[in-house]
Amino acid sequence: MPQIHYLPDDRTIEIDDDDIILEASLRADIPHTHICGGSARCSTCRVLIVEGLEFCSPRTSPEEELAKKLRLEPEIRLACQTQVAGGKVILRRLAIDSEDLESFTDQIAGKLISNPVGQEKKIAILFADIRGFTAFAESLLPYDVIYVLNRYFQKMGYVINRNGGMINNYMGDGFMALFGLENPDKAAEQAVRAGVEMLEELEKLNPYFETLYRHRLRIGIGIHCGWVVVGNLGASKSQTVTAIGDAVNLASRIEAANKQVGTSLLISEETYQEVKELAIVDRRVSVPIPGKSGEYPLYEVVGMPPLPLEISSISEVKEKSIWKIFVKNLCTLYAAVYNWIKKIWIQIRKL
Repeated sequence: MPQIHYLPDDRTIEIDDDDIILEASLRADIPHTHICGGSARCSTCRVLIVEGLEFCSPRTSPEEELAKKLRLEPEIRLACQTQVAGGKVILRRLAIDSEDLESFTDQIAGKLISNPVGQEKKIAILFADIRGFTAFAESLLPYDVIYVLNRYFQKMGYVINRNGGMINNYMGDGFMALFGLENPDKAAEQAVRAGVEMLEELEKLNPYFETLYRHRLRIGIGIHCGWVVVGNLGASKSQTVTAIGDAVNLASRIEAANKQVGTSLLISEETYQEVKELAIVDRRVSVPIPGKSGEYPLYEVVGMPPLPLEISSISEVKEKSIWKIFVKNLCTLYAAVYNWIKKIWIQIRKL
């Protein structure tokens, strides 16, 4: 019968042929860390195979993909993906700190309801940054810098919240906002609409800053939709919701691309596909994005049709009806006419 010997536990258990290491560990109450729940979406369950690698199954496709990304040696295996058959395997668990052990003990004792550390979701990520703020701030007193930023963040926060998003991270004079945490269906539309309204709100705010400081604020906004891991980050009593993943990095780089092309609001191809029936796009640009091969298509958004309150309230009717279909078609027609008029106006202004 196959066996697994655990280090540093110095404990041996017998298993059935083709048993998965992680499942065997949990059955035997061995505190084997597995943050993602055993789906090859993290590496916290990985083990070092000290002896008996020949008795371990080949890497699965998900494990192979993760191993390439992390450049794992052949002896480092994911316990949630590795089966053992025909012999004895000696392995060392690689996540063994005291906090992991304490958490596991509490779960076994029923003291702790285990919530997932992170959850994979498709959301919209918005990054915004004030252009040239460092130079402007150097001409102000520290109290004035705080005042300007608070006034700006307050206005932008209203816009983000009004459109179903939340600001979850401030970075100097910039911030990151997330849309679709509860309902991803309209995350892209909400984020783009928020971006457009942010620019409009800043135009209303700038005369005030001009009067006080003889300076107008300019911002860059980048939006991308994609899969991320959403979870709580920070010390246990001061955790905040955040998103981690390549989609977040891409959204940040899209925001920075505004500097290259002289725009204020750029969205990714993925976002554009979600909002192309509504968004008023002035132009499509291709720019190099750090970490991406070749040039990446981005779209400059200059407007979104407003949402009339009457139509919004009518759309909340739950049951399907002829009236609801009529309203939906009316919304589509309204958006099309609005976009057509706005595009003509943009072309006239360029003359």
